[in-house]
Amino acid sequence: METVIITDSCSDLPLDYVKKRNIPIINYTYTLDGKEYPDDFGQTLSYKDFYDAVRVGSMPTTSQVNTQIFYDMFEEYVKTGKAVIYISFSSGLTGSVDNAYIAKNMILEKYPDADLTIVDTLAASLGEGLLVYYAVEMLHDGATKEEIVNWLEDNKLKLNHWFTVDDIDHLHRGGRLSGATAFVANIMDIKPVLNIDDNGHLVPIHKARGRKKALKMLIDKFEKYAIEPEKQVIAVSHGDALEDAQFVANTIKEKFNVKDILINPIGPTIGSHSGPGTIALFFFGEKRFMQ
Repeated sequence: METVIITDSCSDLPLDYVKKRNIPIINYTYTLDGKEYPDDFGQTLSYKDFYDAVRVGSMPTTSQVNTQIFYDMFEEYVKTGKAVIYISFSSGLTGSVDNAYIAKNMILEKYPDADLTIVDTLAASLGEGLLVYYAVEMLHDGATKEEIVNWLEDNKLKLNHWFTVDDIDHLHRGGRLSGATAFVANIMDIKPVLNIDDNGHLVPIHKARGRKKALKMLIDKFEKYAIEPEKQVIAVSHGDALEDAQFVANTIKEKFNVKDILINPIGPTIGSHSGPGTIALFFFGEKRFMQ
């Protein structure tokens, strides 16, 4: 039985890779200045135009993916007898995954023999995307659906997420930090360094004085926690801050000789909450949640 891997736009994968491997995408949507857009890897509205709007004061909002969208995507493949793996954005950050499970149950009512698996990555941005990348490459190399699903479940909680934001007010508006904490941090040029825990939630871990120290802390986390870096494809995503993303990526490449690095902007769904200047680093360690 042919297997199809589906993911969503919160994976923040490079568009050329999505096209190269013909990955079906469920697009989240966001509203900017009163107009709704699909989060479609910068095709309808470029990443730069999105972040430029946010920089001058626009406050985008995001929406969950409804059940019908999931149902229509799943049905397109199961009705032709294909096995489906949907690799999803973290249930700790969106209720959309619940809608995916509702859609799955609806599919099974109509197609009792459907082979449909949902993998909740408990991951975000290119953390989710990196899991998709490994899964898609496994499929391309001939792995079975069972082998891919087992690998994802065995490894998703080994995927480290380390990131820093440039403008802490976005975390405050999203309820991640108190107003008092944000005020003090702005006055003292404090840049938080955050992780995503085993439940897929954002957790502030450290405070760095200034941007450069925050970026160095990301690299230090890689040095401390990455396992067999020379065998890894890792990822760096950014909120329209390519120069800083390349600094982190190039430093790690030169120092640790990793196999390859995916670099891509953070899409509007996640960028609406993290803001311009965010830098995120993703790699595999012994476990995910570190201090």
